[in-house]
Amino acid sequence: MGRQGIDERKIQMKLSGVIFDMDGTVVDVSYDWNEIRAELATEGKPILAFLSSLEEPEKSKKWKVLERYEDEATMKARLKPGMAEFLNFLKEKGVERALVTNNSKKNIDFLLKKFNLEFDCVISRESGLWKPSGAPFLAVLERLGLKREECCVVGDSHFDIKAASEAGISCVLILNEDKERFSSSSAEVFRTVGELQERIKTILESQS
Repeated sequence: MGRQGIDERKIQMKLSGVIFDMDGTVVDVSYDWNEIRAELATEGKPILAFLSSLEEPEKSKKWKVLERYEDEATMKARLKPGMAEFLNFLKEKGVERALVTNNSKKNIDFLLKKFNLEFDCVISRESGLWKPSGAPFLAVLERLGLKREECCVVGDSHFDIKAASEAGISCVLILNEDKERFSSSSAEVFRTVGELQERIKTILESQS
């Protein structure tokens, strides 16, 4: 658990929505981001912002490099153990499920079909809204008619924490085996989807 942990009072209304990250959260997938950044020569800038700032023909050339890495990783991706059951649990409880990822719609569609998953709202990078900005989370709230106080963010990285903070969503739940990596954050950290589901169940029961 993070240093402070999530107080149920932070969810001031009944939990109505959970916003998921995809890579590393819904699916286990392997990226060597240092290698990718080095090949793209991003100069320390976030990858999507860097690529979007380029002029042609360099822009198209480097987008293809990123897409090659993404496609290779997507083909090898595996569904996170327990994730299908967790998504079904949320559906049964009437909790909206959203997916926000900096990956492409093509790869999202492939993975959702492969693992037979469905979400009530899906936002990919084609929207022009990218984490760590909070903009894609705010778009989810608007599309689903939810308030930030009714939602949790489930991710695996500091990008998810930063985006949630910018969007004003205080309930952040992290799926990651390296709890120490998030020791300075108030987010709760879980090693397994099963542990995460029990935490959500506790939140729901505390509000019933």
